[in-house]
Order: sequence, then C-alpha cells, then structure tokens
Amino acid sequence: MNVIQLNRNTLEVVVKALRHGKIIVCPTDTVYGLVCDATKKEAVQRLFKIKGRPAGKPIPIFVKDINMAKRLAFIDKRQEAFLRKHWPGRVTAVLKSRNKLPKILGAERSIGLRIPSYKFINDMLLEINYPLTGTSANISGKPSCWDVNDIVKQFKRGKFKPDLILDAGHLPKRKPSKVVDLTIYPPRVLRR
Repeated sequence: MNVIQLNRNTLEVVVKALRHGKIIVCPTDTVYGLVCDATKKEAVQRLFKIKGRPAGKPIPIFVKDINMAKRLAFIDKRQEAFLRKHWPGRVTAVLKSRNKLPKILGAERSIGLRIPSYKFINDMLLEINYPLTGTSANISGKPSCWDVNDIVKQFKRGKFKPDLILDAGHLPKRKPSKVVDLTIYPPRVLRR
C-alpha cells in the first residue's frame, strides 16, 4: 500500500493507475472510498477481495454525468428530473440496470449510481471517461473511515490490499450517501 498526499499533481498518477486496473483509496464527499474501473472485471474482483465483500452484493457506481448514467441504466423523464435536481451530491439512485458492468457488482437487475460532489473524483471521472466503483474504503462489517491512518490499520494485515491510498487528511464526519430507489413510483428512500 503506497500512501501519497492528494495535490494538484496526483490526478495524472491516479488516472494511470486506474487504467492499469489498480485499486485506489480516495477521499469522497462522504468518506474515503475504494475506487477502480467498474468496467474491468479483474479490477472489480480484486476490490471485492480487498473489501472482503461477498460477490454479487451491490456496490454503488460513480458516473461523470447523466449521459454516462443512461449508458448503464434505463432512465425515464421523471427519473432524469430527480437526478438533475440531486446530482452532483450525496444521493445514490437505484435504477433499472442495462446490465453493462461485470456481474460481480450485483447490477444485473438494478444499479446504484451517483455523481459525487467532490472535485477530485469528478476530475478523475472526466479524465478517464468510464464509471468507477464508489464503495467505502473499509473491510466489510468494519466502520467507515474518515482518516487514512484508520484505513491503513484496517488493511495492513489483510491478504489483499489497495494499491494506492490518497491522503487528503481527516475528512469531515458525514453520513454515507442517501440511497433512493427510483425503480418504483413514488421513489422510496432505502437509506437516509
């Protein structure tokens, strides 16, 4: 696990690592997250091993814009109006999946998508132009992390570890994203 400070020169390093299938710990608008290229099956499989998450248990996906979301999910006019009102932000929308991502993500029927409101992640999404995993950087069942030291403690003894950790200091304690099921009407909040 290589830890580097998040600064204006970090983007190039991170984009190169993601293109090579690496797993990155990155700050988000909620907690530190585990991100990888959501279209690369091998990278996603490694992420599940690192996190200790059962295969097929859904992981939210970061997208750069509504058009990318439409490539991954069926979105009608009502859903699009909701998304335009709440994105970017801390709202994960569950939508009917187009089944375009590896099955291990658990997104065959429905998929959780979000445009975060964290500049660095949005810059990454614009640069690489493909969806990223957006799950919290912790071992399944352990607490979410707002500090890099906690992340290192959780993963240092594990057999599988993230490749790169971006240190943005201690993040403000925020709740995870709100999860809203848009596959039904009226929409239902699954997590506040």
